[in-house]
Amino acid sequence: MTDPLKIERLKSRPQFLAAAKGVSQARGAVVVQRLDRRDGDPVIRIGFTATRKIGGAVVRNRAKRRLREAARALVPLHGAPGSDYVFIARMGTADRPWERLLDDVKSALTRLATPRTAPEDAPPASRPPTSAGQDS
Repeated sequence: MTDPLKIERLKSRPQFLAAAKGVSQARGAVVVQRLDRRDGDPVIRIGFTATRKIGGAVVRNRAKRRLREAARALVPLHGAPGSDYVFIARMGTADRPWERLLDDVKSALTRLATPRTAPEDAPPASRPPTSAGQDS
């Protein structure tokens, strides 16, 4: 067995909704949501979705096929064990050049794999103008 990471599919709506409560990263033609399950199970679960906003059934299916193939190539390399990922197709997913789509997925996965603390510290800095406006 050459691939020690086991990858499964997300299939039920509650699984997709749970992943939506995690962190997300938008890159070009794709949005990737990640939920760290913290259950000790190293299995990576992935799901794919495309809304009617991006086009009809043919366009949505093409976008999901392309995302599945990109995920098949990149999740074993850049995915975090014990995570659920949802790949959401955006407007240009079906027509984006393949190399750029791969780059979008790779950068989203690597960004989600590294923890971020700086953006969480940023909102308190925006609070003083609001409180100053209330004092007037």
